[in-house]
Amino acid sequence: MMIDEFGMDTVSFSGTLEAKLRAIADAGFSQVMLSARDLVAHPSGLDAAIAAVRSSRLRVTGFQVLRDFEGLSGNLHQYKVDIAKSMIGMCAALGCRYLLTCSSTLVHASEDPAQLASDLRKLATLAIPHGIRVAFEALSWGRTIHEFPAAWDAVCEADCPNLGIGIDSFHVFAANTPVAQIDELDPLKIYLVQLSDFMWQETRTFEERIATARHFRVFPGEGAHSKQLAELVVRLDGLGYRGDYSFEVFNDDYQQLPLATVAQRARRSALWLAEDVLRRSTPLPNAMRLKRTALAG
Repeated sequence: MMIDEFGMDTVSFSGTLEAKLRAIADAGFSQVMLSARDLVAHPSGLDAAIAAVRSSRLRVTGFQVLRDFEGLSGNLHQYKVDIAKSMIGMCAALGCRYLLTCSSTLVHASEDPAQLASDLRKLATLAIPHGIRVAFEALSWGRTIHEFPAAWDAVCEADCPNLGIGIDSFHVFAANTPVAQIDELDPLKIYLVQLSDFMWQETRTFEERIATARHFRVFPGEGAHSKQLAELVVRLDGLGYRGDYSFEVFNDDYQQLPLATVAQRARRSALWLAEDVLRRSTPLPNAMRLKRTALAG
């Protein structure tokens, strides 16, 4: 695994979009996971945000996140279709190949597997003309789909060529999903893998789970589930997954640290995964290897 296969999510940083992109690139990463908010909140507008991303020369891992799409009807469904079209348009404008959508949490959403699959098929079909693939991720507090095996079942039922699954290690651990179930997936249909950990062994309520997910994640190798996270990555690699890994770390403490400090923590995680977990060298884009001494402190 090369460092080119790792990316950072902008949610780990405070500051401007340009400063975040610069910190990620300076740490040796070549890709970034972006959210719609990165674009629409830019003080100079959408076009300026897209120009900043292109100027950074970072490849966009994916674009997130379309929430609560599947299982709705009537005006609610049409509302979400309109939102999806806008998200797909921004994703296309970035030249990004993957749009991330996560399982619905709405009590108004249907639990009918056939309708959920039909809605996912519709979403993926909307993305086809733009050359975009849709990665469907199970939220561990989702109403009907809250583990990745159920998300996989929905993807299989939808049976659309540009619809696949997204894996988020936080939700795997929070839901106590057996990591071995990764072996049941088709590696060609795993579109995105997002990695993070947290500091306690379990979340006892959905409320605690949501708060942990949004405020207390840490980078791989820093949390209480390092063994399971290592197993997850090894299983994905053994299965034949050759896509990207993005560090999605929501952490209020990191928002108060210098960007370079946060990026170096992520770089240390990339080194741990590549050299210690998968036992591979990790060349930087300039062909220099990451050195443990460079990561001290």
